[in-house]
Amino acid sequence: MHNRTIQIQLGVGALLASGFLLLVAIPNWVSSPSNVPNIILSPLFWPNTLAGLTGLVGLGLLLTSIRSPKPNTAAVPDVDDRAAAYVRLFAMAVIMGLTMFALPRLGMVWTSMLAFASVAFLIRTSHPVAALISAVVMPLVLYIFFAHVAGVAIPQGVFVRLP
Repeated sequence: MHNRTIQIQLGVGALLASGFLLLVAIPNWVSSPSNVPNIILSPLFWPNTLAGLTGLVGLGLLLTSIRSPKPNTAAVPDVDDRAAAYVRLFAMAVIMGLTMFALPRLGMVWTSMLAFASVAFLIRTSHPVAALISAVVMPLVLYIFFAHVAGVAIPQGVFVRLP
């Protein structure tokens, strides 16, 4: 399969998902009170924003795949060793299971940090330092936003509590 074909399939899939979210799922299944004082705190804002961004990404994938020339050779398969791929899949399942058990004990922020770092090293990222920095910074920034700006209670663990 060519990279161009993959981009077209992903672009069409993203556009279909975005259309479904914007036209069916969000209007029918997300309820929002009419008296929300801040648009960012509205339960409709972030789902609509993410659905719109998904549509833009899909459109971008389609446009770049149409503009790029068709290659003469097929794309190199991602997996050479199927046994190693299944081991990584099993390891991912273990990480997800451990995440589920760690959430009530460590809290959402610390568990997210550990899960992000684990997955980054499981997929053998080519930027391990950036992955570790992101694993620490992103959950903290999201915690600060939701806990201190939006006023949403973030689940805390029993060992370490964040301010």
